Amino acid sequence: MPQAATLQKNLKSPVSALKSLKMPPSNSTPALETIDWGRTEYQAALERQKALVGLRRTGEAPDTLVFTEHAPVFTIGMRKGAEQHLIWNEAQLKAKGVQVIRSNRGGDITYHGPGQIVGYPIISLQARRDLHAYLRDLEEVVIRTLATFGLQTARRDGQTGIWLDARKICAIGVAVRSWVTYHGFALNVNPDMGHFAGIVPCGITDGTVTSMQTELGGTIDLDDVQARLAVEFKNVFRNTAAPNEQS
Repeated sequence: MPQAATLQKNLKSPVSALKSLKMPPSNSTPALETIDWGRTEYQAALERQKALVGLRRTGEAPDTLVFTEHAPVFTIGMRKGAEQHLIWNEAQLKAKGVQVIRSNRGGDITYHGPGQIVGYPIISLQARRDLHAYLRDLEEVVIRTLATFGLQTARRDGQTGIWLDARKICAIGVAVRSWVTYHGFALNVNPDMGHFAGIVPCGITDGTVTSMQTELGGTIDLDDVQARLAVEFKNVFRNTAAPNEQS
């Protein structure tokens, strides 16, 4: 599989991570960098995202795609009534080792866990200020990636995320601060699909969830998928990135 131009493993903090992210000259095309945080706790990763957002706003960081895998967690988004889609009780959650955390991203309730690739784009939308176009581009990254593995996926009218018919394979929920994005997408590669039984995933009432492993009939190499996501992210976003500005 093609490799991303920059793929840095297990960086301990946003500040240390950005020491190795060289900013482009002011008259050049803005860089699109990729960082791998490895396995993280959801809340800690959220704080690291916020720190990166602050650095991007002041022009101290380039547009960046962060990859991570989270420890098992249900996150409840900002959609009204999302908490009602939590099925497991406290005892079941404890037995399964799954946390529950409220999040400031858009959307309903979803699951994150090992075997799922989470992507957090921290990019400036100052140049176009169009959140809907950004979401379409993010969807396109995932659609192109999955096509290289033989999965023909699509958007679904009235729904978020990426689908194979009525089976959702990738959840998307974003937030924006001063036109810098954070949160992002969660692609089911080889996760424990049994954990989805603890929720109504994304509040879906007319479909279900799936994974690359389920659809392709075998374990998929996470590094291969992540590398392809990084390539497609650069292909889609290289012509839409904003200059490194202070807002």
